[in-house]
Amino acid sequence: MVLRHARTARRSALVALGALVLAGLPCAAAADASPAGGPAPGAAQTLGADRPSPHLLSALQRDLKLDEDQASARLVNEAEAGTRAGRLRIVLGERYAGAWLRGATADELTVATTDAEDVAAIEAEGATAQVVERPLAALQTAKEKLDAAGRVSTLDTPVWYVDVVRNQVVVQAVDQAAGTAFVEAAGVAGEDVGIRLAPERPRLLQDITGGDAYYINDSARCSVGFSVTKGAQGGFVTAGHCGRAGATTTGYDRTAQGTFQASEFPGRDMAWVAVQSQWTPTPDVKAADGQEVQVTGSAQALVGASVCRSGSTTGWHCGVIEQHNASVRYPEGTVNGLTRTTVCAEPGDSGGPYVAGAQAQGVTSGGSGNCTSGGTTFYQPVNPILSEHGLTLTTAAAQAAPQEQAGGAQAWTAGRVYETGAVVTRDGVTYQCLQTHQAQGAWAPAGTPALWQAL
Repeated sequence: MVLRHARTARRSALVALGALVLAGLPCAAAADASPAGGPAPGAAQTLGADRPSPHLLSALQRDLKLDEDQASARLVNEAEAGTRAGRLRIVLGERYAGAWLRGATADELTVATTDAEDVAAIEAEGATAQVVERPLAALQTAKEKLDAAGRVSTLDTPVWYVDVVRNQVVVQAVDQAAGTAFVEAAGVAGEDVGIRLAPERPRLLQDITGGDAYYINDSARCSVGFSVTKGAQGGFVTAGHCGRAGATTTGYDRTAQGTFQASEFPGRDMAWVAVQSQWTPTPDVKAADGQEVQVTGSAQALVGASVCRSGSTTGWHCGVIEQHNASVRYPEGTVNGLTRTTVCAEPGDSGGPYVAGAQAQGVTSGGSGNCTSGGTTFYQPVNPILSEHGLTLTTAAAQAAPQEQAGGAQAWTAGRVYETGAVVTRDGVTYQCLQTHQAQGAWAPAGTPALWQAL
């Protein structure tokens, strides 16, 4: 008998087509018409940010203290800002120092540069310009030095990250002495590294699920992140600390489910599980009141954008992204490349999915605090998991099978993860990527100016 989620039958009829991107450019060419049954032209412009799931809106209203109109406006503003920020990042090049959103409805986009002559170009995109001392590349280089020192430092400096709003690298420490010692050991004492004092030591959020529960070797419990496929093989991504390669899993109903194919922790906190044929991958993520939202892609959200998390301990909660590329030292070891958020979580929410609009962002790694008094969480971004293991995110949008077109490695290919600035060709036209994402078959470059601009 084929086993499927009982919830599938009561899945919300409203598919969330929201995203973290909104087109600011007209469609560059008509070569990639929407496939039959695919998104309408308006959806291609916004990736559906103007049609969010009601469950997403409800959670944003509750957790960010917004009314319905404000929550809707915020998603559209975040989407539009992502595309503008991507264009400016490409234009500014090595002078680019980061971008972030402010305001209850995320209607204030700020883009930082190290050159005052860029102010006019930034303001022409409707953004506020901020002239700073250090480009993003320099901040990332300083953080890499901390990453190297983090392998031998102490648990009294558990978190460090690039803070684009403050234009500095920040070390979170239990006390000033520990923070200063870590900065000096890394050799970045003269690079304006800030020390933030906080008593919390992030710990892994183990034992329970983020979307549906699954059990590792019939004992520990963790969370399904996002459904994926690898060729004809179905599966899901989750946190690496949940299980090692070869560990077996049973599903939420305690029936046989799958096997960990790869797992990394510490260093990164990523894993994927291949499931047996009776388990069918879906684009669903558990929301409030037994409902689901559906993911349509994996475009990376900006700092300051809203993000929501699903977890079986605490349910469906939202917050905002505070920093990307944070390093966290857990008692078990250091993990690099995490995203820091204000979403609350509690032990057991590990591995569960983070969604921005309807774009998959990552899987729960760890955090501090709780959902009563508030806290901080970190997630492992999903795009590196997809890229590292050759996985394709299961989405609600119609997809073509990943297939390389003539033209070699630079040809646009569905299923491949593209970084901002990547250059591809499609039907004889050259495009540049505006936002990091995994290419979906329904969103080819000519029909998705939110993600690609023609050169």
